[in-house]
Amino acid sequence: MPETLRQYREEELHHLRGDYVTGELQEHDRVYGYAYYNDLGDPDKGPASARPVIGGSKEYPYPRRGRTGRPPTQTDPKSESRLPLVSLDIYVPRDERFGHLKMSDFLAYALKSVTRALLPTLDALYFDETAMEFDSFEDVLNLYEGMLQLPESPALEEIRSRTPLEMIKELVRAEGEYILRLPVPQVIKENKFAWRTDEEFGREMLAGVNPVILRRLQEFPPTSSLDPRLYGNHASSITKDHIAKNLDGLTVDQALKSDRLFILDHHDSLMPFVNRVNIATANKIYATRTLLFLNDDSTLKPLAIELSLPHPEGEKHGAVNRVFTPSNHGVEGSIWQLAKAYATVNDSGVHQLISHWLNTHATIEPFVIATNRQLSVVHPIYRLLSPHFRETMNINALARQILINADGVLEKTVFPGRYAMEMSSAVYKSWKFTEQGLPADLLKRGIAVEDPTSPNKLRLLIKDYPYAVDGLSVWAAIETWVTEYCSIYYSDHATVQSDTELQAWWTEIIEVGHGDKKNEAWWPKMQSISDLVQTCTTIIWISSALHAAVNFGQYPYAGYLPNRPTISRRFTPEPGSSDYDELARDPGRVFFRTITSLVQTILGVSLIEILSRHSSDEVYLGQRDTLEWTSDTRAIDAFQRFGSKLIEIENRILEMNQDGSLKNRNGPVQMPYTLLYPNTSDHTLVGGLTGRGIPNSVSI
Repeated sequence: MPETLRQYREEELHHLRGDYVTGELQEHDRVYGYAYYNDLGDPDKGPASARPVIGGSKEYPYPRRGRTGRPPTQTDPKSESRLPLVSLDIYVPRDERFGHLKMSDFLAYALKSVTRALLPTLDALYFDETAMEFDSFEDVLNLYEGMLQLPESPALEEIRSRTPLEMIKELVRAEGEYILRLPVPQVIKENKFAWRTDEEFGREMLAGVNPVILRRLQEFPPTSSLDPRLYGNHASSITKDHIAKNLDGLTVDQALKSDRLFILDHHDSLMPFVNRVNIATANKIYATRTLLFLNDDSTLKPLAIELSLPHPEGEKHGAVNRVFTPSNHGVEGSIWQLAKAYATVNDSGVHQLISHWLNTHATIEPFVIATNRQLSVVHPIYRLLSPHFRETMNINALARQILINADGVLEKTVFPGRYAMEMSSAVYKSWKFTEQGLPADLLKRGIAVEDPTSPNKLRLLIKDYPYAVDGLSVWAAIETWVTEYCSIYYSDHATVQSDTELQAWWTEIIEVGHGDKKNEAWWPKMQSISDLVQTCTTIIWISSALHAAVNFGQYPYAGYLPNRPTISRRFTPEPGSSDYDELARDPGRVFFRTITSLVQTILGVSLIEILSRHSSDEVYLGQRDTLEWTSDTRAIDAFQRFGSKLIEIENRILEMNQDGSLKNRNGPVQMPYTLLYPNTSDHTLVGGLTGRGIPNSVSI
């Protein structure tokens, strides 16, 4: 900072930090401050609407969110009062607010009556329990083919009166007919039933909306890390006999040693919540383990699914497990489809609350706040990172208001219900910033091994892993760009160490923004150029590519709810029961009585259609919203090389999607993997449900 500007900088910081401001912050304020997630519940409405304070304690650690300064509730002084549900005037610093174009997009698609009309009135439409159910797959398909006619109702008239006409047209025809019409999700465009195949079930763990959970199995049977003093024995009940017949002639030990066994593990993270969810909500869930075999063509073959419940004599007595193996016929085939649904319900909840919300939205917000509180606008790291923070605080504030709040859309449509944010907090306990970069994540999950002779010095054990293949190319491009950019302004380690703004920024992120993790030894020390490059590369990766990979495929894959159900409402039928007999007579009816109901589907699909849309003013990775972002020709040249590399990656992705030998690129549903297609070359400003493109920031 030039000495002549230092006084002005101190004055600006004084206003940006706003430590002198008391009371509720107003729309014109530019104050960047920190707060806990203590604004999700409304204890003044009673215990059912109260939620614990998330963040600031060992029990509920969490990243910090932006301060609003609203007064506490009357019932609980630790909880912040909430705005009315229909209000979108939640405070964010004025520089972080959506522009007029983005706000109009968000209102036209995002609200779509979800908060102002659909949320409070859809239940009134379906007071008859039998009307709340799908009876067949044809019923679900009618949602997309414009044939689901809603009954005439005062509630629909209320929707029309409370919602602008242009919003109604997006959801309900306004010419006197109440007919629901939703865009056809890509997963059923080419084939309406290919999603039910075991091959597609496995492929979506590699190229679906949540491709970040699968890991290599390193010991058999799978073990548990749950504390046996609290939870008893949680070793898996999957035996060699369950899986040996599907290992292509290998023994279990041979398959394990040759890196052919993988697991989608939703056991340990969910088990502490299973009883709470099953007792306190209408949902009925299991903790699950799904074992898969890696075929020679890089496709994954499901071997077994284990459904686990806490022991009926108490959680300390361990778990009661049931193991199901693949079948295509009769009741066994129907039970297998249900087992896959239970595993997918868990994966859907973990995706939405952990992979998406926690690991991108929530963990990035402290970086946004600290950057504005500590780095001047002329600081090179501010100029590097600020495009990747665009509108994040605004979308997160709206999420606290209408999505992750008590009785909000996520609690109504995702299986943990009222325990959603508590589950997210429990997973944050094991969060490490240094594991959020793609190479470190792949190594941690055992999907890759170190190999100095391979690109990125990693060798993938699943060669056709679209998320990892495309992601590593994008990661390498980001890392090269950050390295070239930082080398312009930091000539040696001493320049990093002596940068007082940079050091204050990093200290505040650790000690305040992620203050519940401040004593962790794994934080980079910010004493070298390598520390700086890896930190900035990871921040950009999370904000851009990781968020794109777990966000913009939501409607293409999960817009058809049978493929990605978010709730299970019944346990699997026991042999000899009436439900089991019904499964033999009408398996489709039992399936739809088990997964997400009609009302929950309408609400959930409306939400993910919102979240999957690119805005019409999107700025993609490798683009800037202004040509004047810097006058340094060295930085401009490096950025142009970055953009050119991303366009090369685009072309390579298109080539791979045309390669028939890469079966996971399209799969049985014939849906090309484009979630990590950068879209740097596109300047059309069209937006919409494209299923492709990496925006610079977490802005939806």
